[in-house]
Amino acid sequence: MNGQVKGPLLERVKREFVDPLLKRRFVRFLLVGGLNTAFAYAVYAFFLMVGLGYALANFLSLITGILFSFKTQGTLVFNNTAHGLFIRFVICWLIIYLCNIGFIRQMLILGLDAYWAGALAIPPIVVLSYLLQKYIVFNSKNRPVSLH
Repeated sequence: MNGQVKGPLLERVKREFVDPLLKRRFVRFLLVGGLNTAFAYAVYAFFLMVGLGYALANFLSLITGILFSFKTQGTLVFNNTAHGLFIRFVICWLIIYLCNIGFIRQMLILGLDAYWAGALAIPPIVVLSYLLQKYIVFNSKNRPVSLH
């Protein structure tokens, strides 16, 4: 009897909770962002493991992370994989980076340490990243049509 309840219960949870949640673009953005972060960290750790210094490992991780993130965000979150958007994506990431550094700097001026400043920067930077990608990079108006 336990097996009979498990299947229908899981289907109901999926149908009533998981599916509607995944239809929300911002939730998908957060989940894909977690995947992108894990990927970038794995690349960073790999390059450290093979003997590269942290600065070069971080730079290579950033480059591969941006490439990976462009594909995953475009495909899984915004349903647009047009390659012509890549330059906008990189420019937005430059803006996000500068805003992140600026926010952290202001928190340091206020007396927080770099760990707390970086942690406090996460929520506003995530929102900024989502808005820039939604309205500037993957905007559904005037977007290039994907050939895939």
